[in-house]
Amino acid sequence: MTPRVPRQYSQSLGTGDFRFFSCLGSCSRGWGGVSCPESPNGRTTFKISWVWCGRGSLARAGILLAGVDRLAAKIGRGHAPWSSPLSLAREITREVYTNAGSTKATCRSSALLVIPQYHSQLRLIMKKPRAAVGNRSGRRKQASSQEGKEKCAFGSSQAKPSAPSAGPARQQKALLQASVSPYHLFRDVAEVTAFQESLLGWYDQKKRDLPWRRLVEGEVDLDRRAYAVWVSEVMLQQTQVATVINYYTRWMQKWPTLQDLASASLEEVNQLWAGLGYYSRGRWLQEGARKVVEELGGHMPRTAETLQQFLPGVGRYTAGAIASIAFGQAAGVVDGNVIRVLCRVRAIGADPGSTLVSQHLWSLAQQLVDPARPGDFNQAAMELGAIVCTPQRPLCSHCPVQSLCRARQRVEREQLSASQSLPGSCDVEECEPWDQTLGVTNFPRKASRKPPREECSAICVLEQPKALGGARILLVQRPNSGLLAGLWEFPSVSVNAEASGQHQREALQQELQSWVGPLPDMRLHHLGQVVHTFSHIKMTYQVYGQVLEEHTPVTIVPPGARWLTREDFHTAAVSTAMKKVFRMYEGQQPGTCKGSKRSQVATLSKRKKSSPGQQVLESFFRPHVPTDAPSLNTAAQ
Repeated sequence: MTPRVPRQYSQSLGTGDFRFFSCLGSCSRGWGGVSCPESPNGRTTFKISWVWCGRGSLARAGILLAGVDRLAAKIGRGHAPWSSPLSLAREITREVYTNAGSTKATCRSSALLVIPQYHSQLRLIMKKPRAAVGNRSGRRKQASSQEGKEKCAFGSSQAKPSAPSAGPARQQKALLQASVSPYHLFRDVAEVTAFQESLLGWYDQKKRDLPWRRLVEGEVDLDRRAYAVWVSEVMLQQTQVATVINYYTRWMQKWPTLQDLASASLEEVNQLWAGLGYYSRGRWLQEGARKVVEELGGHMPRTAETLQQFLPGVGRYTAGAIASIAFGQAAGVVDGNVIRVLCRVRAIGADPGSTLVSQHLWSLAQQLVDPARPGDFNQAAMELGAIVCTPQRPLCSHCPVQSLCRARQRVEREQLSASQSLPGSCDVEECEPWDQTLGVTNFPRKASRKPPREECSAICVLEQPKALGGARILLVQRPNSGLLAGLWEFPSVSVNAEASGQHQREALQQELQSWVGPLPDMRLHHLGQVVHTFSHIKMTYQVYGQVLEEHTPVTIVPPGARWLTREDFHTAAVSTAMKKVFRMYEGQQPGTCKGSKRSQVATLSKRKKSSPGQQVLESFFRPHVPTDAPSLNTAAQ
């Protein structure tokens, strides 16, 4: 017996609409629509579009609409009782409820999944009874297989069936075949033109005065223009503009052309790049410059495609930026700022890191880029995301495209509903969770990030205060590949986080002796720990110090090691983590000021500031340290 459609939804069924709600719990809901776009050659074609939002895996969206497969089976048997989209919609609703009721027990809530903006389309072709009989076997074969269910739920009935599969790869493939709702697109050319004109007009008045923009605007030589853009775009990856300005200025002063950079050594590049992070970027720049000079005759590739093809480390975004800004190619770009702007302007609530959404964003960027001013348009879109459409506290009142922003329109509707005490309404295209307090920052959805893996290292600052020419410290060079490739650091060994202090000292002593030879009576002093997070690693350094006071100065070291003065250390190619370690070491030396808060022991740096009363109590109970207590230097003697 076919169950009755719930009253509240049977009343809401408009022409060609079907809805389902609470099939798998209070957080599962969906909407759909049926249209009859064409009737060629005596056939009636129904086009079914559906949206599902709820908790569970992608497969459960297919379970909700598996009833549609039964409708396809009816067509295959020649049953075609639907005279209009409305009658088919009502039948779909009943089938969905029938199927959900029978599978409810096996569909439990799990991770949150929101796919409100992507419609899977299914064309059900109804033939006359005589024509339907001829195709009966094929339809029946489709309906009898598990593959047919997925096919009807996600894809087109025109697709060829394949081997049954319910794995994530199959689900992802099915999702990629989905089409994008017009709600997340620009309606027509007029709307695109309005967006371009508003954004470029704002950019002409509000753009920031940045050194790479001045350099590009005044440069006639295309290769030098492209080089200037290339350096700036690589430096700006994962790095704030304020930090990049000084590095970029020094870089272009030292290597103003591709030929200058190609002739530089990796040591020089690492030395200038030190502190900027993501050190492989500098290495890729130098390798790319050498390739242009040695293999391409000193001329940069002229299109986004060839830039990405020939230059190492240049991806789709960097290639598009160089091609549009330096060469005027109408190539769209998508970076973090552009993602934020597009997701809000078109109310895209799905994970922008997913393949499908990323493809859609690139398509939007290409559609919007102004062919007359592609470089300015791309910079304007990035500028808008950087200074107006910011991750937190966006300045919507200053936005030049606020009239076209669907996220802003959503906020205004929610505010109007709240002021009139109306129950919140959820449009078919807006069924993702909405937090009133976030406003437009509901978009884009924050992707869940995998936490960095934790590692531990014992590291030692070894100093010769009586070396010829002044006190010197030992540095060794890292391998040419991997993390911090080619940079210099203090001797260190990887240790287990649970390893005892004695074990750490023994491992460090062996490492030090491999560089400088036997050191009798070595007593390493533990100074504290420094925590530094790289892009994917949270590294805890157990910092030790050793001063060679009575030993004969060591002057000969094997390749890959060197003794540097403290002044040379600050200009060497060392990472920010090593500078933190050295600040802790300096803070333990007599006659030197204590390091900044960042150089203190990690556990102390995380401690909240005490109230005035608590500070008085802490100072009263703090143990008294005699002024003649041995320092690190005297303890080593």
